[in-house]
Amino acid sequence: MEHLNLPESEWRKRLTPEQFHVLREAGTERAFSGHYTDNKADGVYRCAGCQLELFDSVDKYDSGSGWPSFTQPVSLDHVSDHADTSHGMRRIEVRCARCDGHLGHVFPDGPPPTGLRYCINSVSLDFRSRSGNQASATSAAFGS
Repeated sequence: MEHLNLPESEWRKRLTPEQFHVLREAGTERAFSGHYTDNKADGVYRCAGCQLELFDSVDKYDSGSGWPSFTQPVSLDHVSDHADTSHGMRRIEVRCARCDGHLGHVFPDGPPPTGLRYCINSVSLDFRSRSGNQASATSAAFGS
């Protein structure tokens, strides 16, 4: 996969301040504040930074954590895992494999079949309905 490497000034043009904070500075949105936390529509969640398909709605579930949760990505090569020891914890950070944007974390406490919980910031995602009727402003800006 070709890596998208843009200067900070270009990321600041393309992303909202909140998206920049989460995707480029590994920030976290407040629990239960994200736009997609309760989204139950059928479709695909893309990276808000580069539009790479990341998660499918069929793998989304309500973990009660306050963030959108998924049992798996659409493809393991669309995300990358990184050790994260910030905040005095040992966690696995999940990033977009194309643009290296911070998405959230993955935990080993999810439901079958994977047993994983990909706990993802809504602001790092852009949802595209399978019916094609629901595309966000981010996807329109990228022409996808």
